[in-house]
Amino acid sequence: MRRVSRCSCLTAVMCLLALAQLSSAQESAYQASTDAYGNPDFNGIWQAMGTAHWDLETHESRAGPLWQLGALGAIPGGLGIVEGGSIPYRAEALTRKLENQANWLELDPVVKCYMPGIPRANYMPYPFQILQTPDHILFAYQFASASRTVFMNRPDYAAQIPTVMGHSLGHFEGDSLVIDVSDQYDLTWLDSSGNHHSENMKVTERFTAIGPNTLHYEATIEDPEIFTEVWKISMPLYRRLDKNMRLVEFKCQQYSEEILYGHLRQGADADINQ
Repeated sequence: MRRVSRCSCLTAVMCLLALAQLSSAQESAYQASTDAYGNPDFNGIWQAMGTAHWDLETHESRAGPLWQLGALGAIPGGLGIVEGGSIPYRAEALTRKLENQANWLELDPVVKCYMPGIPRANYMPYPFQILQTPDHILFAYQFASASRTVFMNRPDYAAQIPTVMGHSLGHFEGDSLVIDVSDQYDLTWLDSSGNHHSENMKVTERFTAIGPNTLHYEATIEDPEIFTEVWKISMPLYRRLDKNMRLVEFKCQQYSEEILYGHLRQGADADINQ
């Protein structure tokens, strides 16, 4: 009986390994569909799953900033998406990161409904839509109605000014869409745990279809002022297949007015002193 049991366990393990290899082979062999212009077709509405928007690194669950929300307001634990496990901060930059995290509710830009920047916009817990033409690709994000235009096959097209969502230059490499993002203001964060960057950050994004409804997303981050070396995040993005799916407008400014302008209200000083 013991020998039979061992054989059964071995057989089960071999079956699981075979299925994993088959799945990997199917993903690597997947041929992306093309648009009317012959380019890989990324049109659609996509969304990340997981907890990367809370923290890019592996993290335990922790209490949220408002105890009144109880478990619904708690921050769930999750596995990180940083390749290698941890973000390679310089010592002084890590100190600032920890200060940001300790004062998250006060300092996180998206709490104030600021546009999230890149790469953060791609793994916020809100859908985004990709619409492509041969010359431009538009990313429309539900959160704060943010958007960005990717200028295709124009590697020498320089940014006129820095912006919150950065300057995006794209091209195709086989079935992958590669986007170089630069000239992004440093007021954006990478998540809600205080991970930050400078205005010199450069992000190289790679979107690759690994199935009809799944993209593999990578972002390589280079910022010598903040990090000791180049590092990368990666995760899947999933097509939203809901019936009649569309982006529903979420202009969140009205929900952050008190945070931004509450001190200007008549009697605000008296409220603070109470």
